[in-house]
Amino acid sequence: MSRTLAIIKPDAVESGYAGKILAHLQDRGFRILAMRMTRLMAEQASVFYAVHRGRPFYSELVEFMTSGPVIPIALERDSAVAMLREVIGATDPAEAADGTIRKLYAESKGRNAIHASDSDENAAREVAFFFAAADLLA
Repeated sequence: MSRTLAIIKPDAVESGYAGKILAHLQDRGFRILAMRMTRLMAEQASVFYAVHRGRPFYSELVEFMTSGPVIPIALERDSAVAMLREVIGATDPAEAADGTIRKLYAESKGRNAIHASDSDENAAREVAFFFAAADLLA
């Protein structure tokens, strides 16, 4: 079993899709180890998305991720990172496969409903960013 992080983004929380997204993840075999609703401060979002600093969308991403509540979720299953990337779909919902979270719930490429870790290394860093070891179910 491996772990990954998902974040239900402000657009999906505001639209009332959080429960449907959680159910979708569980239906695809993910076990929720920890989750909470929070509101990121600009400094937190800047640190979390530092890997994108210097890219044209960075400032817009930080602004969006601080615009409302988010729900970070630590998840577990076999091949968690790869499977979550498959389940969420392409960044642009117009290009996402049918039945994926972004095809179902995203508004646009920028307001795309959910974040997912892109590697095992980033997953470990991202889970630790939001959750202490004691927060995670064994």
